[in-house]
Amino acid sequence: MKMGFELNLSQTQKLIMTPELRQAIQILQFNNVELMEFIYKQLEVNPFLESADNKNQESVSGDDRDRDSVEKSDSDDEIDWREITEKYDDISYKAYERNVDSEEKQSFESYTSKKMSLKDHLMVQLGVSVKTNKEKRIGEFIVESLDKKGYLGCSLQDISLLLNEDVVEVERVLRLIQTFDPVGVGARNLSECLMIQLKEKGIQDKNAYIIAEDYLEEIATNKVQKIAKDLKISVMRVQGICDIIKMLEPKPSRGFIVDSDNIRYIVPDVTIEKIGDEYIIIVNDNNLPTLTISNYYRSMINNLDDKEANKFLSDKLNSSMWLIKSIEQRRMTLYRVTESILKFQRKFFDEGKTALKPLVLKDVADDIGVHESTVSRATNGKYVQTPRGLFELKYFFASSIESDGDGVSSTSVKTQIKKLIDEENSQKPLSDQKISEMLSSEGINISRRTVAKYRDEMRIPSSSMRRRY
Repeated sequence: MKMGFELNLSQTQKLIMTPELRQAIQILQFNNVELMEFIYKQLEVNPFLESADNKNQESVSGDDRDRDSVEKSDSDDEIDWREITEKYDDISYKAYERNVDSEEKQSFESYTSKKMSLKDHLMVQLGVSVKTNKEKRIGEFIVESLDKKGYLGCSLQDISLLLNEDVVEVERVLRLIQTFDPVGVGARNLSECLMIQLKEKGIQDKNAYIIAEDYLEEIATNKVQKIAKDLKISVMRVQGICDIIKMLEPKPSRGFIVDSDNIRYIVPDVTIEKIGDEYIIIVNDNNLPTLTISNYYRSMINNLDDKEANKFLSDKLNSSMWLIKSIEQRRMTLYRVTESILKFQRKFFDEGKTALKPLVLKDVADDIGVHESTVSRATNGKYVQTPRGLFELKYFFASSIESDGDGVSSTSVKTQIKKLIDEENSQKPLSDQKISEMLSSEGINISRRTVAKYRDEMRIPSSSMRRRY
């Protein structure tokens, strides 16, 4: 056996992750908002990139300057005053003409009112309710101590020690704040919040206050019979009180802006519109700036003798051209993926959620001729506006459930489970086993544990908690 060192040549193909390829993958993952931020950052660091919108504005301003010069030259000519007076022979009042430029500058925020925060809302009521500076100081401290739910986050004794005021005085101001709008604000716990609302509604039944104070856990688990036995009243009466309590607001701050709110708005990346019997796919890139290559810096490359400067400009030119190409490639990939999803899930758009078919990433990847990871990046975190509502693109990929036919998606099964529960007899609600048997009779083979899993995902309580007496 021969052993030794030798040199051999061989050809192999490898995929090298160049910076340009990494950037293309990153751009494909961006949604519209993230892509817009990325483009504006590139406009700041790359001199070759220009926004076509800014160029149009500059050309418009140049036309305005030319128009001003023409008007100035015309003003030197003789003015025909008779023609001017004939145009304005009506001396009655006329509204000013609308300024198109000013209307275009008006944004959506100009026509919407800003919501008031909960603390500001309470401060306004406090200012017209207290009489002395001491009451105002205590009230402001209590309002500032409210948590994001509208509850008082500290004890009256702590407030008394910090402000060096009597506990009785602090409690009196707290009772005053608890009469403010929204009802239930300033409560120290959930039971007190509910009792404040019961009192505001004029409920006279003392059992309602006892249940709100001592039996909240029993209400949550629907143990109506235990409450009726303890209070020695009928089950129907307890159920009626529980229905009233469930309609109360456990979070008084709901509807007001709190400091901890982090509101996120969804901007759909794709829109599907139905025109007649056809569906039209529109990639929403109108809010993105249109990128172009600067002619000034492009011509500078040919006129520079400095090699380092020429290399720097050449790299920036290649980077800008690759960026524009990557953005266009992202748009085409997003369009093709949406088109493939529309082809597979056409019945969903025509009939609704019950017609959603099982679909995996490989099906779409094989259909458009790309890798599964490309489809995953193109659909992750992106939303589509459809005639059926706003959905994440990942929503259309659902696992398959065995059936007598071609199989049904898990989303379709969830919809059928919810429909069965909505139509059930509330006095004899369907158990998970019964739902499983009903679905099996329709050709959908699903176990009781899977029914319970899907029911929990839809936040539907169990049959014992859904029961009405």
